[in-house]
Amino acid sequence: MDVTIHEKLKVLPAKPGCYLMKDKHGTVIYVGKSKMLRNRVRSYFIGAHDEKTQRLVMEIVDFEYIVTSSEIDALILEMNLIKKYDPKYNVMLKDDKSYPYLKITNERHPQLLITRKIKKDGGKYFGPYTNVIAARETKKLLDRLYPLRKCNNPPGRYCLYYHMDQCLACGEEAVPKEKYDKIIQEISSFLHGGYKEIKKDLQEKMLTASNELNFERAQEFRDQITHIEAVMEQQKVTLNEKVNIDIFGYSFNKGWMCVQVFFIRQGKLLERDVAIFPYYTEAKDAFISFIGQFYLHQRNLKPKQVLVPIGTDATLIKELLEIDVHTPFRGQKKELVELAGRNAQIALEERFSLIELDEERTIKSVERLGELLNIETPRRIEAFDNSNIQGTDPVSAMVVFIDGRATKNEYRKYKIRHVEGPDDYETMREVIRRRYKRVLIENLPFPDLIIVDGGKGQMSAARDVLENELGLSVPLCGLVKDERHKTGELLYGDPPTVVPLERRSNEFYLVQRIQEEVHRYAITFHRQLRGKGVMQSELDKIPGVGAKRRNLLLTHFKSINAIKEATIEDITKLGIPINVAENVLENLNEQPDNRSDE
Repeated sequence: MDVTIHEKLKVLPAKPGCYLMKDKHGTVIYVGKSKMLRNRVRSYFIGAHDEKTQRLVMEIVDFEYIVTSSEIDALILEMNLIKKYDPKYNVMLKDDKSYPYLKITNERHPQLLITRKIKKDGGKYFGPYTNVIAARETKKLLDRLYPLRKCNNPPGRYCLYYHMDQCLACGEEAVPKEKYDKIIQEISSFLHGGYKEIKKDLQEKMLTASNELNFERAQEFRDQITHIEAVMEQQKVTLNEKVNIDIFGYSFNKGWMCVQVFFIRQGKLLERDVAIFPYYTEAKDAFISFIGQFYLHQRNLKPKQVLVPIGTDATLIKELLEIDVHTPFRGQKKELVELAGRNAQIALEERFSLIELDEERTIKSVERLGELLNIETPRRIEAFDNSNIQGTDPVSAMVVFIDGRATKNEYRKYKIRHVEGPDDYETMREVIRRRYKRVLIENLPFPDLIIVDGGKGQMSAARDVLENELGLSVPLCGLVKDERHKTGELLYGDPPTVVPLERRSNEFYLVQRIQEEVHRYAITFHRQLRGKGVMQSELDKIPGVGAKRRNLLLTHFKSINAIKEATIEDITKLGIPINVAENVLENLNEQPDNRSDE
């Protein structure tokens, strides 16, 4: 155990609070809370743990703690610290879902919209809908039933919906505000469970139209009734109470937890949410933390009541959420909580094999790769590849893998600035120099391992820049392709030697995925640049075609080949003079098409 950690453990207070675990870069990797900091934090460094907790502890080189006045304060602080630092081992407690609402706008001619944001704009909001498909189907149904605005046409310019009696806004006669108020009132009633009365009214209108032999109108009413039944009556009623209730159940095993949430809206089970994640504290504490994080990003999602299993600290959750939290001990509600728990248990059992397989392909492969290279586990790997055709448009690309998974938001592309001709070694020097100068200047995370696509020459170029120019010591590997242009050997060391990777092992498949991904990314970037260069150079050489006309032609015709096949009349319709149009066709059709499909 690190001396600093050992000394800090001695002075931990026996009080509630939060703790922040940090890695060697000073990055917060885990945030937890406890009603007794001394016991909880010490528990990480004493005794045996499961494999994933050992993985967390191995990364910890320092920790901080914040004392709070109560457990509820610690829970609130934990939620805010997770939101602030986004620690990688707390990733399962994030919930960035944004559930949709139906909105009637506050306008002279109101609209019915689907939105995910609530604003103080005078509009009426209904929801949230935990099932986006249900929200869309409900909107479609209401659009059929009620003629709110569906276009932006001025009065007298009729839209298609006007002819279908589904839009009043573009009619010549002004729509009285009272009529819109009545429609909005009916929609509100509909969405608050009054759709049965509307269905009954439509049935009466259908019979009246049928008796008057207006069968076409009667069929329209019948179709509307069918849509109501399909959208609103397909759900099974689960509770007699017409209130919004969220029901939580959970199951845990082998350091993993599954939480199931049933959403009851107006007495009906509309949808469920499922989350499966590893946890590093007591299961009950992890469950409460999950509930807090679940509502942190969705304050408008909070229902009138939350139901939790027996043994959960409902009082603590009630203080946190400031709504009614209840533990049912009998009756239908207790059955629903148990049903959520059983669903969680089944889902967790089904996922265990997939979780273990995923860990074998990712983090465990990274750990074994570190052992083979005799370095610390390379949790962050940055890989580079160059691309050019006979020295033209040289580019390079970098991909990032964290814990064996591609992290695409950290990928980077490089146009090579200072290398002339097909010089792969100098290209590697430039991109390594640019990347790690920036890492140093901007204090970005350092990789645990750098991989370059190439052999001893590329490795030597990269190592020279890292060590002699930048003064950095980072483990460096090279990936050599075989005769089929597939991953052949992994090189490491100075001088480089072949790393004994079993070709059927997960660690070999890991480096193969990295090599294929960086190659794909570099090639894609190179093709994009070549495509732009070909299109622009052919048009830019034509007299009378500047940037504005070039963009006009490409926007309209989409490709050089399409422009070649156009007539002079097609081009002059865009406002281009006839003499320039003649120049365009004459020049393009004289040029051979040298573009490659590769």
